Formats: sequence, C-alpha cells, structure tokens
Amino acid sequence: MAPPDWHLQEDDVLLGQCEVHAHRASGPGGQHRNKSETAIRLVHLPSGVTAEGKDERSQTQNRRIALVRLREKLAKRAYRAPPRRKTKPSRAAKARRLDTKKLTARKKAARRGPVD
Repeated sequence: MAPPDWHLQEDDVLLGQCEVHAHRASGPGGQHRNKSETAIRLVHLPSGVTAEGKDERSQTQNRRIALVRLREKLAKRAYRAPPRRKTKPSRAAKARRLDTKKLTARKKAARRGPVD
C-alpha cells in the first residue's frame, strides 16, 4: 500500500498535522544563534518524518525552509518506482556476444603457443 500524498497538501493543512518545536541551533552564527530560539523542527505526526530549518536568523523563514524540506522527504517517501518489464536480448545481440567470446578465446589460444 502506497503512503498518502501528504506532500501535495496546502501549507496550513500540512502544518496542522505537524508538531512545531522552536529551539536553539548550534553551528556557525556566533552570539545571535546562541541566544535566540530561531531554529524550527517539524515532526509530521501521521508519518513520523522530521525536518529542520536552522539556516536563517528569522523563525518565520526557518519554518518555511523546514516545511519545504518536510515536503521533499514526504514526496521521496511516497514515490514508488514503476514495475520493471523483463526483456530478452535480441538474436543479433546474442550472436554479437558469442562472436566476441569466440574471438577472445582464439586470442588466448594463440598466446599459449605449441604444446610440447
């Protein structure tokens, strides 16, 4: 069974299905990053997928970034590869392969030299 198409929903609906956590992010950014809780973590409750936005100084921009990343993860999770159709090699392809093998065998036999 394929997972639902959560990634196709509107932003408000998708955010309604998520738990939103604001926290302090580590990494480059110095004092500003250490003293303000601008990083956002979204936890999509139905699927358990998490996404984080901590690139910008603004909590609103980080929420938008986290939502884009969550949408990408949900889309990747919902993707199902089409079934593969088995094909046989053509008669000509089989003949070419055998001709190449025969040629290689002849070369190797010629390298061996006469038997004493």
